[in-house]
Amino acid sequence: MKNDHGLASVLLTIACLAYASEALAQSSVAVELDAPEQVSALLQRHVRLLRQGEVTVPESGPDRTALARRTRREVLDLLATEGYFKPVVRFDRPSEAGWKLMVEPGVRASIASVDIRFEGELADAADLAGLRESLVEGWSLPVGQPFRQSDWDRAKQQLLDAVSRRRFAAARARSTLAEVAEDGSSVRLAVVIDSGPTFRLGALEVSGLDRLPADLVERYSTVKAGDVYDQDALLALQEVLQAAPQFASVVVNIERDPALADAVPVRIQVAEAQSRRLSFGAGVSSNTGYRVESGYRDVNFFGHGWELSTGLRLEQLRQSLFADLFFPPSPDGHRDSVGALIDNSDVEGLRTDSQAIGVARTMIDGNVETQVTLRLQHESLHPDGADPRSLETLTANWGWVKRDVDNVLDPRSGQVLEFQVGGGASVALSSQDFMRVYGRYQRYFPLGETDVLSLRAEFGKTFADSREGIPQDFLFRAGGAQSVRGYAYQSLGVRDGAATVGGRYLGTLSAEYVHWFRADWGGAVFVDTGDAADSPGDFRLRTGYGLGARWRSPAGPLAVDLAWGQDEKRLRLHFGVAVAF
Repeated sequence: MKNDHGLASVLLTIACLAYASEALAQSSVAVELDAPEQVSALLQRHVRLLRQGEVTVPESGPDRTALARRTRREVLDLLATEGYFKPVVRFDRPSEAGWKLMVEPGVRASIASVDIRFEGELADAADLAGLRESLVEGWSLPVGQPFRQSDWDRAKQQLLDAVSRRRFAAARARSTLAEVAEDGSSVRLAVVIDSGPTFRLGALEVSGLDRLPADLVERYSTVKAGDVYDQDALLALQEVLQAAPQFASVVVNIERDPALADAVPVRIQVAEAQSRRLSFGAGVSSNTGYRVESGYRDVNFFGHGWELSTGLRLEQLRQSLFADLFFPPSPDGHRDSVGALIDNSDVEGLRTDSQAIGVARTMIDGNVETQVTLRLQHESLHPDGADPRSLETLTANWGWVKRDVDNVLDPRSGQVLEFQVGGGASVALSSQDFMRVYGRYQRYFPLGETDVLSLRAEFGKTFADSREGIPQDFLFRAGGAQSVRGYAYQSLGVRDGAATVGGRYLGTLSAEYVHWFRADWGGAVFVDTGDAADSPGDFRLRTGYGLGARWRSPAGPLAVDLAWGQDEKRLRLHFGVAVAF
């Protein structure tokens, strides 16, 4: 035991002496950089010896030489990535307490030549000459441009991505070469891309389905067996499936094995979303007042992947109960639905009670949505100061909307174009023949970095001998938020007793400028004009203008507007979602 304590003391003494010796063999010096501006910041940021004002360096000559050699190699490697292949790097030691790292980068190398070659099917097929030319023309590191390692790496990857994006899923870089001239002033580049064979899509291999029907993914699929592989098409399919309410997450990919090129399976991994959802909400609108609502949604109704959506909305001026059943898409891409609606409203002295059932077929192609509907409707009208009446109609309607904007919820540029044509006939329940035509055009112009100017025009005409026997949905009223501000909701129309009812003509114009003071808050100035009437002679422009506030909410910009109605000589407050889609 005693000998063990003695040995421990000796070892501790030796360790302390070694530590003291090492500390005495080092000293602190300040390292200064002398380099041109174009490389100074780069060196200061990445060279370890320059990251702090003073560094501890060894006292012994060989150790200091090794430190200087490591630093010099570090500088050379770093400058080479920026195209400086013949720099001069040296240390100056004017004093024991200060070192100077002196760097002369020399001439930056430029691209002297680029040789891009292809192997595989892309090199052999005569009909792919245009693709080969476009790939070479799209090369992002041309002759004469300064060489940087990051640019070289990016250009190679971009070329490979361009080849493998469509048709050649197994494309790979066979070889790459960046050859520096002896004097370091230029670099010769060479790339060989092996495209491999053309890939064609095979069957869908779906995993992750449990409660949903096995063919649901195929119903939504936008690709077919035999299609040439296209990465963008698979991404589009993934987005379509992700947007479907039945799925919580979706991943679409293929195995890039040349042996599977003739019919590569499309692997689709899905996670099912919760089937049923019950929701409640409350809100307020300047058009229809305070509201409470509830909704129920089942996206796997009866286990068939059908989507049932029902809701009850109670507002001060309107109450509605609805149920819609949406079926999965058909092979040609359209989607059918059936629905029923009970709706009661009391607006501007007109109380309307209506019940309707209908069927619809919707087709979405990119940013264009087309819908055809057939509806059977019963409507009872009770205008104040006039006789009540009721009618039954069978109507058909065709709608077309193109949303070509940068952001659907908060557009700054682009346009929205909408057309509707519909009507009824006396041979099918209606008391007379009528046809309704409606159009809307909205244009967004970005101004500066954040501001936006929006212009809107809408028109409508119902072709009929009179407005009698025509449902209110096929006539027109104007006024309120997203129409002619400064006038009450649906107050512009035809007088029937003490009530305002729909007329056969509509026309409105609007201009609005929004300036965003902060990311989420902005102010607006606007002017609206328009009217709804039963004949061209009764049509007159009613103008409103004012100021507003905007707040970017998750649902889109919320608007609060204070508008002056020129004809009524009074101010009105309007609020709602600013984007009218």
